[in-house]
Amino acid sequence: MTTETGVETGAGAKHRATGRRMSTGRAGDKIFVSAARGSGIIVLVIMAAIAVFLIWKAIPALRDNEASFLTSEAWDPNAQPPRFGIAQLAFGTVASSLLAMLIATPVAIGIALFISFYSPRRLAAGLGYLVDLLAAVPSIVYGLWGLIFLSQHMESVSSFLNTVLGWIPLFGGESPGKNSIFTAGVVLAIMILPIISSISREVFLQVPQAHIEASLALGATRWEMIRMSVLPYGRSGMIGASMLGLGRAMGETIAVAMVLTFVPGINWHILEDGGATFAANIANSFAEASRTGQGALIASGLVLFVITLLVNMAARAVVARRKEFV
Repeated sequence: MTTETGVETGAGAKHRATGRRMSTGRAGDKIFVSAARGSGIIVLVIMAAIAVFLIWKAIPALRDNEASFLTSEAWDPNAQPPRFGIAQLAFGTVASSLLAMLIATPVAIGIALFISFYSPRRLAAGLGYLVDLLAAVPSIVYGLWGLIFLSQHMESVSSFLNTVLGWIPLFGGESPGKNSIFTAGVVLAIMILPIISSISREVFLQVPQAHIEASLALGATRWEMIRMSVLPYGRSGMIGASMLGLGRAMGETIAVAMVLTFVPGINWHILEDGGATFAANIANSFAEASRTGQGALIASGLVLFVITLLVNMAARAVVARRKEFV
């Protein structure tokens, strides 16, 4: 409807205004979709560029290598001829990272459940801030703490575990020490615990309130409510948080380099001194490495890149199987 002065009123004006808003919304959606797609493509391009760079820099050293790169335990790329392999580095990286995840995940999930469902609201807010603050502590601080304080008390712990669990090959050995893969795993566990706990807490807070109230209305205790409603709903999130913590542990450099003593060769007894990881070996050796040595370190970094990528792909596959709870 239009008045004599040419001003549109009533349903016609509302219809035109709604049409303009819908058109603007559609344009905004297109911009958002394009930006999201472009961001994803940029990430893939960056990852591909990193892989190409690592391969390009590693090929000359791999050509000069006189040992099996995948199975040899020796690491002497500066020798003539160079001989180096990643067997010991892969074992140390995987062992310390898995140990850290096994220690940190149950504790982190317990902390997240306590903050979300057990602690008073004011205390929960303070604990949440504290956990988030611990996630921001630099790794060198954890490394110094592990070197100066924790390692001095780990020898007695290692001796106790060796006495009680020595029948298990990993905890066996004749001389448990303080600068071992086990000590490095404990330091890594403390480092990744805030990450897993923070993400798990956010996942638990997304559980529909109707699920929680329905469980309690049926007479379930608080723990039964958590077991039947919270944990199934948050399972994929907990797996994702654990895998994120595992990725952080596998790539950690300074803390492991400061705590772990390098001893050549694979030692299956994780309580004894000695070991090496990809990241720590790169940090300790890059400054004095020759051209071939730098290429060898870059080749080991390429392997770590591939391992981390495979871990994340496995995590995505596990999470995708639990889509019914997302």
